[in-house]
Amino acid sequence: MNLLKKDFLQYQAKTTPHPLGLEVKRAKGSFITATDGKKYLDFVAGVSACSLGHRHPKVVRAIRKQTRKYLHVMVYGEFAQAPAVALCKELIALLPENQESVYLTNSGTEAIEGALKLAKRATGRSELIGAQNSYHGSTQGALSLLGSEHQKKGYGPLLPQTRFIRFNAEEDLQQINTNTAAVLLETIQGGAGFILPNSDYLKKVKQRCEKVGALLILDEIQPGFGRTGRFFGFEHYNVQPDIVVMGKGMGGGLPVGAFTASNELMQQLAINPKLGHITTFGGNPLIAAACLATLRELRDSNLIRQIEEKEALFRELLKHEKIIEIRGKGLMLAPLFETEELANQVVLKCMEKRLLLFWLLWEKRAVRISPPLTISSKQIRQGCAIIRGVLDTL
Repeated sequence: MNLLKKDFLQYQAKTTPHPLGLEVKRAKGSFITATDGKKYLDFVAGVSACSLGHRHPKVVRAIRKQTRKYLHVMVYGEFAQAPAVALCKELIALLPENQESVYLTNSGTEAIEGALKLAKRATGRSELIGAQNSYHGSTQGALSLLGSEHQKKGYGPLLPQTRFIRFNAEEDLQQINTNTAAVLLETIQGGAGFILPNSDYLKKVKQRCEKVGALLILDEIQPGFGRTGRFFGFEHYNVQPDIVVMGKGMGGGLPVGAFTASNELMQQLAINPKLGHITTFGGNPLIAAACLATLRELRDSNLIRQIEEKEALFRELLKHEKIIEIRGKGLMLAPLFETEELANQVVLKCMEKRLLLFWLLWEKRAVRISPPLTISSKQIRQGCAIIRGVLDTL
């Protein structure tokens, strides 16, 4: 065992008993190179985080430029810093008109925490509703709205007055009532296996929320920033959430999160009491510069307009008798197999063939395909040929 992997296993805390342990030397575009010189085609993109691939030149240029000016200078919200201000302004221009203000955070899960706090403060209510098989992060509030009881084992007590409805089950919407502060849903359920909302489902959730005075929070941490073929996933579904949460792909490979709302709502965090949500490094100028470069490239290039065509190519090339169906949208795809064991073997055998795939949290029969949005048709063909070849041997 090489020293790097040995030290990784000995000194760095783990999230699973058997991490993949790939020893990374460098990464660029759609490829990761290991310390032994082997080059891997990346169909994971840091779990949907590296939307422009690894070390996109415009992101790297923005980071370098900002390092010559200033890094952290003050806690969030006190000083006007050009990268963060420009990011917020240009982000709001891409959102529905009811979204007027951005709160920048360090991660998606922190953004979830802020959004939940805002909903409670704005409504004066304490009940929160999530969806079964959901995932919004692992901090205490996000974990409270995580739709898998097994995953919460050993971490209670969590937030009280939380309940769960079934995603896409319209008959459950009556559970949203005048005690409900907010309904928190992933626009597309990620850990559950890239489950799409049925036609008008999200719109009907919003209508029910409006009827009883609750807020709709949509979690765009995975589908946001172009991954589904629109800048935000909810744009496909004719709905305007009250609060939007984002992260992952907005950072160009750096850690970030944000939540947006109307000015009226967001002002609730600034008064009675002040400092309703505090973050030291949220809006960090280096990270904001990377986010701004990412946003501009996605907005101004043809990348998002190419997503539908790339999705169609994946679906055509992954026709195989051992793939039951391919769930998801855009470049957020999940081939489903008959058994968990087969899905495991696909991930591990493809890694041996130098193709990186990954698992999903709750749907163990599925495999994650969430490559950089910059992936080429040639690279899609190369990776899909590996998957088909592996399946032929299993």
